[in-house]
Amino acid sequence: MPISAPPRSAQVLGPPGHRHEEILTPEALEFVGRLVDAFAGRRLEILKERARVAARLASGSPLDFSVATSRIRADGTWRVAPPAPGLTDRRVEIAGPPDRRTTARALGSAAQVWVADFEDATSPTWDNIVGGQLNLLDAAERAIDLGTPDDERHGPGEHRTTVVVRPRGWHLTEDHLEFDGRPAPASLVDFGLYFFHCAQRRIDAGHGPYFCLPKLENRGEARLWNDVFLLAQDLLGIPRGSVRATVLIETVTAAFQMEEILYELREHSSGLTAGRWDYLFSLIKTFGHRTDFLLPDRDRVTMTAPFMRACTDLLVRTCHRRGAHAIGSMAAQLPSTDTGVAEAVRATVRRDKEREAEEGFDGSWVAHPELVPVCREAFDARLGTRPHQLERTRGDVEVTADQLLSVRRIAGPPTTEGIRTDVAVAVRYFAAWLRGQGTIEHAGSIEDTSTAEIARVQIWQWLRHRVVTRAAVEDLLTAELDALGAEFPWAPLDDIRALFERTAMARELPAFFTTDAYGRRLGRHPEGQ
Repeated sequence: MPISAPPRSAQVLGPPGHRHEEILTPEALEFVGRLVDAFAGRRLEILKERARVAARLASGSPLDFSVATSRIRADGTWRVAPPAPGLTDRRVEIAGPPDRRTTARALGSAAQVWVADFEDATSPTWDNIVGGQLNLLDAAERAIDLGTPDDERHGPGEHRTTVVVRPRGWHLTEDHLEFDGRPAPASLVDFGLYFFHCAQRRIDAGHGPYFCLPKLENRGEARLWNDVFLLAQDLLGIPRGSVRATVLIETVTAAFQMEEILYELREHSSGLTAGRWDYLFSLIKTFGHRTDFLLPDRDRVTMTAPFMRACTDLLVRTCHRRGAHAIGSMAAQLPSTDTGVAEAVRATVRRDKEREAEEGFDGSWVAHPELVPVCREAFDARLGTRPHQLERTRGDVEVTADQLLSVRRIAGPPTTEGIRTDVAVAVRYFAAWLRGQGTIEHAGSIEDTSTAEIARVQIWQWLRHRVVTRAAVEDLLTAELDALGAEFPWAPLDDIRALFERTAMARELPAFFTTDAYGRRLGRHPEGQ
């Protein structure tokens, strides 16, 4: 339907590409402009509040459950909206970038849900962003052939997998699209373009416009998203409540406001998902200056660590108490052609998913289609024919602030191999991200932005607390860059080194490497050009 109010002046600054005009229509840009007009100012206030909270916590203020919102937590009567069509059974969710091949593989898998990830699995080149939107549109139109991992064509298929879109976080901008001369918030671009083109199509197909919200830090950010949903539905004449959103609990401050986040989104909520690497990344950003938060090698910080277990137990209890799905964390392992290695990988993933099912989760994430049946079997064994286990309210769980922050029980220095691994992951991922690739395969796992972030902040933390020397890190960095250059002679080694030094070795820790790298290399005004 037409949008009545005068639109902001939109200017597309990104280079034109194949079929871009199908996404960047005047009507779609006008719709995004209305969202920007309504919410860009509130986004800036959110970013200021994040900085204020970070400064308070860094100065020693305690992190605890809010007294001001205790009435929300104490009121046992409120519930989120009932599960939406296509989101009742979520025992396997596969997440990945919305490129053409991944889209086809995800939709052709046996996963109940595909999370099309513009945040951690996508390098935000303009072509990747618009191309991802085209793939989502084609998926909504059932115009993508579903193939095997070898790309054999099997015809259009039924596309039974429910699509959930993960837009970029509030901290990012889209420099290739300006309104009144200012870059648009990336969240509103990703959400707005998909919603405009696909919301009604998804409803007509029996599902709806569903989203996964990244890196929220508090209830105010959830309220902002809820207001975005309300306005978007009203502008296009779509019934309120059609939107559903799952929030990733991947920041330490959000872990203290799970109930409040569900409450703010309750008309549009579809539950919470347990983050892993981004959660550890947030923990170090928040408390990395403290010696009692010194984390060891990342592969030693499993989901069974006491503070992680406290978070996941609280997540399940919170969700089921409010009628919301609780979704487990990512299994990022890669299958192997070596029979012995492949069985070991499946056994590891199986144990992890069986543990989650036993703890009360209703489903979990995987990164590769070959892990879908492993995850499904684990949840089938627990759920049987039931679509979820919302009835398990976990009344036995009581989690305190101290338990959520009990890192000291596993705190410790890194190993030499752990340091080397983090340098390698960061360098390899930075190289891929700068050339427009949002995921890489490394040492048997799929690495994305979240794992690169935890890798580089661990290096920063270890340097700060002098458990590793700067000279040792520089030696490892040089060795990894030499190996990368030998394998990929065209790699911008100087740029990768500079990015690593700015974001992992500087005195002050940058909040995200993506904001630094985007502004210098992928945005409209890259440094030096």
